[in-house]
Amino acid sequence: MPSPRLLLLILSISVVLILMIWLVSAIYQLYIQIAFTAPILANLLLFLLMGVVIGLIGAVIYYFQGGFKRKGKKKKKKRHPNIKVPEEKNEAAQANLQAVKQQVKQIQDEVAQQALLEKSQALEANFSRQSFQVVVFGTVSAGKTSLVNALMGRVVGEVSAPMGTTKAGETYSLALPDIDQEIRVTDTPGILEAGILGTDREKLARELATEADLLLFVVDNDLRQSEYDPLSVLAGIGKRSLLIFNKTDLYTDEDQEAILEKLRSRTESYIASQDIISIAANPTPFHTDSGDTVQPEPDIMPLIKRLAAILRAEGADLIADNILLQSQRLGEEARRLIDSQRRRQADKVIERYQWVGAGVIAVTPLPVVDMLGTAAVNAQMVVEIGRIYGCEINMDRGRELALSLGRTLVSLGVVKGVIQMVSTALQMTVATYVVGKAVQGVSAAYLTRIAGKSFIEYFRQDQDWGDGGMTEVVKRQFQLNRRDEFVKSFLGEAIEKVVQPLMDEEEEDDDDHDNSNSDHVFKENLNTDDDWSDPPKQKLEDW
Repeated sequence: MPSPRLLLLILSISVVLILMIWLVSAIYQLYIQIAFTAPILANLLLFLLMGVVIGLIGAVIYYFQGGFKRKGKKKKKKRHPNIKVPEEKNEAAQANLQAVKQQVKQIQDEVAQQALLEKSQALEANFSRQSFQVVVFGTVSAGKTSLVNALMGRVVGEVSAPMGTTKAGETYSLALPDIDQEIRVTDTPGILEAGILGTDREKLARELATEADLLLFVVDNDLRQSEYDPLSVLAGIGKRSLLIFNKTDLYTDEDQEAILEKLRSRTESYIASQDIISIAANPTPFHTDSGDTVQPEPDIMPLIKRLAAILRAEGADLIADNILLQSQRLGEEARRLIDSQRRRQADKVIERYQWVGAGVIAVTPLPVVDMLGTAAVNAQMVVEIGRIYGCEINMDRGRELALSLGRTLVSLGVVKGVIQMVSTALQMTVATYVVGKAVQGVSAAYLTRIAGKSFIEYFRQDQDWGDGGMTEVVKRQFQLNRRDEFVKSFLGEAIEKVVQPLMDEEEEDDDDHDNSNSDHVFKENLNTDDDWSDPPKQKLEDW
């Protein structure tokens, strides 16, 4: 305490003492006068005055010790604060959810539409969630359930069991010091189980892992490729992870350090070294010299300390990041469904135009290869595909795009390549007399397909051909449509829709020709005077 303040305190106490002496004397005189007539009243007055004096002395001392300054501070109570999600991430997640709702309206599949709506509603409920979601993830029998048991302080799942013990995600409530929110720990099925059931469980485990606020990835040795891949993928999408090296009791100190060094090296790009933690969730029992079996206590304190530190420091951000990530994934799922739906619709448009155009060109073959490439790209087809992708373009723009892509098909040699491929294939499978007519028709159908698929990519990217331009897109689609299995399927359909009608037409012409000859002979036999034996040359040419 500063000297001036101490002097003031001594002076104040001195004054109070002097006043007290005077007051005691005065009270004594008053007490004597009252005591003769009302003793009880005199005693009450005496106690009251003594209380006032003592209170004054205490107040002076309290004041000079800074008590009045501390008076404004409230007694610390146990806090139950709400988890406040960072505003910018909250707004971004809400914006994503609103976009998803708009996208869902475009989905025609009612089952898929309802599933997305339910997911979006469940995600909206997360904005008011007051708990942390921690998911334990890893390969089969790496010690996930043992870890959960150790965290819970009791046996909540079967351990040391055959592969596939945890058949579904099981969730438990965990309490940690200085963390008021509930911590929900989910034990997932092991990944890399064999068989169909194992595949289903692995899918469930991956879904649960992506929904976690914090991921505990458990291993019992150096990372295998089968463990590295899912861990890096989860970290790549922004999932906050701790890498847990379990079963350390099975290794010497030197081996432990060597394994930890490898883990740090393999994951240094996405997991901090302090987030790689060594534990022994279920140490192996050992026998004492007396023959007793001793079960060591789990060694998980490093994990508990790190877990508590992260949740205290980053809890709100973890929840916000998870909600934002889930909303983004939901938006991507909606976009995939819509894209798949649009592709199916666009493919139907392409199929319709490729066979209609093929039939027309087969009946009226084009004399110039360049014209074939241009005719194969129908402007109306371009307009309809654009409309499916929400890009309203007029017929003039459609014609311009069609001509541009037709010229690209010719300049890249795609038209000649397709004609050569179709010619070779048809000569091996179709009668020679219809090959000439069929080649251009089937080639036109093939080119229409390549063009249509190219325009799907163009409209999917908001009327942008991408970095490589139209040329790169056309090349890629040509390569994709040259696969053997597709060519066989396409030619089979082409024979049915283009070649067979031509063959039927040829047969009808032959039948008409034969019938005409029969009539001619019949009439000659009936009337030999008629000159049918030598029809005029002009009539023959006309026929």
